[in-house]
Amino acid sequence: MRLHSAILSSLAHHRITSRFRQIYSLQRPANATAPMATSEDSLRRALAEKQSTIDASGNTIRQLKSSGASKSEIDEAVKALNALKLEKTSIETQLKASISGDANGSVMSRDAFRQAVVNTLERRLFYIPSFKIYRGVAGLYDYGPPGCAVKSNVLAFWRQHFVLEEDMLEVDCPCVTPEVVLKASGHVDKFTDLMVKDEKTGTCYRADHLLKDHCKDKLEKDLAMSADKAAEFKHVLAVLDDLSAEELGAKIKEYGIVAPDTKNPLSDPYPFNLMFQTSIGPSGVSPGYMRPETAQGIFVNFKDLYYYNGNKLPFAAAQIGQAFRNEISPRQGLLRVREFTLAEIEHFVDPDDKSHPKYSEVEKLEFLMFPRDLQMSGQSAKRLCLGEAVSKGIVNNQTLAYFIGRVYLFLTRLGIDEERLRFRQHLPNEMAHYAADCWDAEIESSYGWIECVGIADRSAYDLRAHTDKSGVALVAQEKFAEPKEVEKLVITPIKKELGLAFKGNQKMVVEALEAMSEKEAMDMKYVLETKGEVEFEVCTLEKTVTITKKMVTISKEKKKEHQRVFTPSVIEPSFGIGRIIYCLYEHSFYMRPSKAGDEQLNVFRFPPLVAPIKCTVFPLVQNQQYEQVAKNISRSLTAAGISNKKDITGTSIGKRYARTDELGVPFAVTVDSTSSVTIRERDSKDQIRVSIDEVAAVVKEVSEGRATWTDILKKYPAHTSASADE
Repeated sequence: MRLHSAILSSLAHHRITSRFRQIYSLQRPANATAPMATSEDSLRRALAEKQSTIDASGNTIRQLKSSGASKSEIDEAVKALNALKLEKTSIETQLKASISGDANGSVMSRDAFRQAVVNTLERRLFYIPSFKIYRGVAGLYDYGPPGCAVKSNVLAFWRQHFVLEEDMLEVDCPCVTPEVVLKASGHVDKFTDLMVKDEKTGTCYRADHLLKDHCKDKLEKDLAMSADKAAEFKHVLAVLDDLSAEELGAKIKEYGIVAPDTKNPLSDPYPFNLMFQTSIGPSGVSPGYMRPETAQGIFVNFKDLYYYNGNKLPFAAAQIGQAFRNEISPRQGLLRVREFTLAEIEHFVDPDDKSHPKYSEVEKLEFLMFPRDLQMSGQSAKRLCLGEAVSKGIVNNQTLAYFIGRVYLFLTRLGIDEERLRFRQHLPNEMAHYAADCWDAEIESSYGWIECVGIADRSAYDLRAHTDKSGVALVAQEKFAEPKEVEKLVITPIKKELGLAFKGNQKMVVEALEAMSEKEAMDMKYVLETKGEVEFEVCTLEKTVTITKKMVTISKEKKKEHQRVFTPSVIEPSFGIGRIIYCLYEHSFYMRPSKAGDEQLNVFRFPPLVAPIKCTVFPLVQNQQYEQVAKNISRSLTAAGISNKKDITGTSIGKRYARTDELGVPFAVTVDSTSSVTIRERDSKDQIRVSIDEVAAVVKEVSEGRATWTDILKKYPAHTSASADE
């Protein structure tokens, strides 16, 4: 009996302790930092402990039965075991929620929500797969009428918000780009992803995607995985972008990853250039590519744009256009495609003065920021004041911060939820060696956090690269009021000595020596004078060479100069329009019950700014007089520049409202008399009554943001009708 009592006491104690932990975690405030007991790692440990306890309890029950214990004791032990299993299920539920990011345990899963959104978008023809009757082509999509309208509205607002308000110079360059341009920019040699092939069928897959999918699948589905193994998979996900071809291949073999479709073995990873290659002209001797970005067209036109701007800095050039990337395995709908729309800005600025005259307009903005120190310490994004981030050196300079603030305002005014928008700073291993600072505007969707805008201080790299390749100086000048005596660094490579030492590589060594910064050059001068030789890294050779005192002379000379000639730095905000639009679709979508409560109705809560149609007009009943009034109102709306759609079908008013709500139309005009009509707002379903002559003015005022719906409700009498909610 003592044995039986001890076993039952132990089970009871474990139940009480576990329950206390659960109550503690549930009672913490929602905004509190989660204790270790509720983190994913701790939940995995708790689950492993619970399973161990359940196994021990099962053994205990078997011991009770074999030792001839009473039925009541066995029943109590079984009851305790069932309680433990319920607790295990509870931990599993918490763990699933922690993994999916759904801490509130929403009714609809991310996958189900995404499917509901995509089904609605395709059914209402926002977008559909291209060449659908021929089974389509992965990574290519057609925008239908409402999708085209949303895209057009987003681009129109982008032009207003950036090009017009910032007085930018807009250009439109060809999609076909000569190879020499993309050779200079580095795309020909380095614009690659690592690919693997199914060794039997030849089907290609992106190597990092296979590894990423494997790790995420294990983390999401293998709830019994140990915390240490989970930490290993998370580490792989964190360093995925840094893995070499060899390291990536080793991980694929270690985890036994095979071709998803056939389960066949995979080849070793190898680089695949993502650009679509073509030839310019019939001879085929002039190679070219479909541009992978629009930026290069701006860089090569810098000299003419600088002249057009009166030879003054700073200035910005902008371009909206198609870009092309031959993705290895496109997926995730509009988020990863082979042809897409980019809107890019290149803001040219003096590298010695990156202040911005309008910085004060954004410095007080507060939003979610994810600096690299928070990422590296395993913390989450935090709300920060932009001005404070600059003063603390988190953001490198005022101009970069100004564009971060402007991007935030652009996205939130489009309808992106500010609570699901963050600005993540690139980690050191993500940034190019020449970049001063880089941030991504990331929007949370059902796919996780998606990079939609990149805002980078690219230093002077691009203009220097095209200067070196073309021989045309892409520089700016600052004229002095009085001549200045300046000390100039003079680097003179001794080509004869370098030729003897490096033969065919001489040119690359010379270029590397001439490209040294003043600090690098003076450090080299000191080492050469003290030791006679120095180890010098030549990036283009991808190796270190030995430079002797005979191979280069480094000195400083004093000269009088009337102007300063320099290569401008570039701040580049780059917008993936398709990605922004898809995230906007998800952030705008919701479902609400019908009046009868027997079905869920889909609604897109687009702001009037981006809604594909601003207003629908329909008569309450089929009536010739009402139909004529509806046509007259439609004409007045069109004349005022307001997109609208008439619906004179005999369908019930409730169904017509539901149809327009599903398209995201913010306002519906219902003709129920020949002198006045009602205007219904989509989300609140509130209605007002206005005279026919005022309809266009009212809809235009609220659509253009000059008044809110709340303002309109105060000016016009409310209208109530049972039919509004049918």
